Amino acid sequence: MKIAILSRGPKLYSTRRLVEAAELRGHEVQVIDVLRCYMNINSVNPEIHYKGEVLEGFDAVIPRIGASVTFYGTAVLRQFEMMNVFPLNESVAITRSRDKLRSLQLLSRKGVGLPVTGFAHSPDDVDDLLKTVGGAPVVIKLLEGTQGVGVVLADTHSAATSVIQAFNGLKANILVQEFIKEAGGADIRAFVVGGKVIAAMKRQGKEGEFRSNLHQGGSAHLVKITAAERATAVNAAKIMGLNVCGVDLLRSNHGPVVMEVNSSPGLEGIEGATGKDIAGMIIEFLEKNALKQRRNRGRTKGQG
Repeated sequence: MKIAILSRGPKLYSTRRLVEAAELRGHEVQVIDVLRCYMNINSVNPEIHYKGEVLEGFDAVIPRIGASVTFYGTAVLRQFEMMNVFPLNESVAITRSRDKLRSLQLLSRKGVGLPVTGFAHSPDDVDDLLKTVGGAPVVIKLLEGTQGVGVVLADTHSAATSVIQAFNGLKANILVQEFIKEAGGADIRAFVVGGKVIAAMKRQGKEGEFRSNLHQGGSAHLVKITAAERATAVNAAKIMGLNVCGVDLLRSNHGPVVMEVNSSPGLEGIEGATGKDIAGMIIEFLEKNALKQRRNRGRTKGQG
């Protein structure tokens, strides 16, 4: 197969591993900076141009699109989809999962366990907002934040009020969530590929830090997850429509709760913690499903 990897960082661990895994299995790979692409949008022969050349002949595309370039990145991915290139994750699923509020609303509608969450822009009554999520301590998040940035733990009612008022001054949309104290500053990243949890790791925040993100200095190790946690992760991926994702769970007193569904999960932490060839499993999934799409397309043409 000829595979495109949409990534702005060819030297990043995840991108390098995907290239290695694909080439090891005999595939041709091209890493493409999504922001350098430009498109010819038409109903006859849609095209993507890159550095003065037309991108063509690809069988599959792996989006590694950063949160800051979601809008343009998913537009390029949609163009690949219009050209009948099989996407590891579809553009609509990535857009859905990147919208934190929308993803929480979709998960809640399907009965997936979540922390009690409030959403606000400029609340007239901060006391009532805090009451809706059970009161302090609470976690306050910028809606647009990523990798633990823009996340604050407010231990007291007055601290929570001050943080919310500060975010109000920035005209920012915020999520206010119950603090799952029993999680002990740890979460679980369940890595889902093709509707199955293929690996899981427990991420522990450094001492004095409630955020478990590896970018914030957390550590990771292999963990055995429960049947409920496995089912929750698979269900969350299905609701988002993602073939490959990282589902972040907290262990609460009322069962597993989903913090986030990540459409472009990093491979370094999960491969290091579990010793598994996650990149190889992703390429294997791509092989099976891109080939299936090609067969179906050929069958449809034959029927015409």
